[in-house]
Amino acid sequence: MADKIKVLVVDDSSLVRKIISDILEKDDDITVIGTANNGKTAIYKNDELNPDVITLDIEMPILDGLATLKHIMGNNPKPVIMMSVLTQHGADATFKALDLGAFDFVPKPSTVLSMTVEDIGDLLISKVKSAAKSKIVSQSALNIETRISQIRKKEIVNRTDRLVAIGTSTGGPSALINVFKGFPKNFPAPVLVVQHMPEGFTTAFAKRLNDNSNLEVKEADDGDEVLPGHGYLAPGHSHMEITGKNGGFRVRVFQAEKVSGHMPSIDVLFNSMAKNVGNRTIGVIMTGMGRDGATGLMNIKKSGGFTMAQNEETSVVYGMNRVAVQEGATDEILPLGDISSRIIDKI
Repeated sequence: MADKIKVLVVDDSSLVRKIISDILEKDDDITVIGTANNGKTAIYKNDELNPDVITLDIEMPILDGLATLKHIMGNNPKPVIMMSVLTQHGADATFKALDLGAFDFVPKPSTVLSMTVEDIGDLLISKVKSAAKSKIVSQSALNIETRISQIRKKEIVNRTDRLVAIGTSTGGPSALINVFKGFPKNFPAPVLVVQHMPEGFTTAFAKRLNDNSNLEVKEADDGDEVLPGHGYLAPGHSHMEITGKNGGFRVRVFQAEKVSGHMPSIDVLFNSMAKNVGNRTIGVIMTGMGRDGATGLMNIKKSGGFTMAQNEETSVVYGMNRVAVQEGATDEILPLGDISSRIIDKI
């Protein structure tokens, strides 16, 4: 019998600690080996108990979640799942946590009305299991900033009929920011993105992408015209696809059944690119658990588009991209720092 995944639960609320612990303990593969009510205690228990995964609240007394995370990642790194509240401040802090090396985040039960406690429990369990198998990727080791400065000096054409579609999941927010930072001011193509993320957080993440990019990035609305130099992020509550032929493309945002286990689904976007954009598509699958996007990427490739995957070494979770590679859906496999550059080459 395999060893259980050992989890340290950190939250200043005794009730929340009990709820999270009870959710996790219901799974036969997980055991909660300790709890902490502030960051200082969390740091001590991380060293003392050596958990496989930590769930960490952001708002805490004595030492808050971000300061705690920074210390853990700098001294005794572990996969950390942030427990996030759906407020502007909470969303901003969550994305800072991802920048600091947090594995992923899960919304707190009271903050996302469309998700039940059971939904959030299932999400937390799946992310704990994925975190236990993940590797910690050091952002500094990727040397991204140096690559970005080199990429932005590239000469690119002013006009293109290409469209870029990117799919990401766990590990995606920080990886996407690195890709978007590499797009120069005169980037001539639209970029459409599906990032698996709960409802509410995609609005804040679109703003974060916009603030870290030369592109004009927004959370997609149904009927948006697809324009060069603009980015469109699928809302957390809906699928996104592209409609139209031979130019004049628009975004369609709609709710339906989950596809490949997700809404928004990468496969929905990629399949619409294959159908409507065809060989003018540049499709990119990046870090994340599961297999969403692999089938759609294969359809882009079959339609004559160019496809690439983020490599294993720079992925927090080599899951969706691994399936795409194994199924032969990718033309190239690249480290994170080379993705922007290769997209520019193919524009």
